[in-house]
Amino acid sequence: MARQIIHTDKAPKAIGTYSQAVKTGNTVYCSGQIPLDPVTMSLVQGDMRAQIKRVFDNLMAVAEAAGGSLADVAKLNVFLTDLKHFALVNEIMAEYFRAPYPARAAIGVASLPKGAQVEMDAVLELQD
Repeated sequence: MARQIIHTDKAPKAIGTYSQAVKTGNTVYCSGQIPLDPVTMSLVQGDMRAQIKRVFDNLMAVAEAAGGSLADVAKLNVFLTDLKHFALVNEIMAEYFRAPYPARAAIGVASLPKGAQVEMDAVLELQD
């Protein structure tokens, strides 16, 4: 089965040696997204709500470039520099996802690239 590299200008370009996502068969492995504006490649301005929304928007753009949507997310990993924001992630996630929700992990980390406070990656299973 051939691998397909997924790229879209609607999400931030890779800031290192990785692809935005890799599709193998019906499975899409999305790299971590931080709250970078895809045009300026700078952290989005605003509060934690703005950062979380930007991350979901970036993941959505990559999912769509792969031929799917956030409804195809089977597993979501959330990395936070402060787990006190976990309730806010839940609140905003409900704006982007409907039941049945994907499997998920929330992990507290010491720091993230470019000083971001949140990063998320996902695994999608596309429908035939």
